[in-house]
Amino acid sequence: MAATPDPRMREIMAAATRHLHEFAREVNLKPDEWLAGIAFLTAVGQACTPYRQEFILLSDVLGLSRLVNVMHDAEGREAAGTETSLLGPFFREKAPEFAPGDSIAIHDAGGTELVIFGQVTDAEGRPLPGAVIDIWQTNAEGLYDLQARDASVMDMRGRFRADAEGRFHLRTVKPIGYSIPMDGPVGQFVHRQNRHGMRPAHIHVLVSAEGHRELVTALYFGDDPNIGSDTVFGVSQSLVVQEAMSLP
Repeated sequence: MAATPDPRMREIMAAATRHLHEFAREVNLKPDEWLAGIAFLTAVGQACTPYRQEFILLSDVLGLSRLVNVMHDAEGREAAGTETSLLGPFFREKAPEFAPGDSIAIHDAGGTELVIFGQVTDAEGRPLPGAVIDIWQTNAEGLYDLQARDASVMDMRGRFRADAEGRFHLRTVKPIGYSIPMDGPVGQFVHRQNRHGMRPAHIHVLVSAEGHRELVTALYFGDDPNIGSDTVFGVSQSLVVQEAMSLP
């Protein structure tokens, strides 16, 4: 690998190879176990579709996604900034854009209605007008639109633009906790470890503004029974809402 022209790729591949060899030696990996690992990774790849990313899910349940986020936070996030959370496998590009105050619950309007108010600022608290806020979540039955209906229909997700003061607001319904997809190889992997596959209720948020790094974060609900045992290790205490105000 010494001839790899890209220095960062050379560093990553050399370290990955070194640690893989160290892992095999540490556990005294047998040929049949090596083949089982190859078969598992093959199955993970075969489970991926344009609407399902099984490899991201594997990274999530291993805690790798969370670790990468934590390191990224430590490297570039200002102390006063919002912590990151996991992107997850259900983000979709080109979500519909809504006007301020609109509801993203177009087809699945059941459940407790919520209103969310927010403001996008830089690390010094200066508003970022025109910032784009992507929101996506499950419905009141714990399903994303990709799971609940035809994948061509987008629901419970949308984009909002911050006003001149960086503020935005929207309506939605309170999500509930849900299980990660357990019908594929990652689900079997979780079962083999005698772990549950539940995620606590949350709303995903992706914020982008010109001249600033994207922020991938989430809003978690403190009354969820799995708030302390998220199977993908995505919860940060600073992102937990202890009381969610419902609309009359």
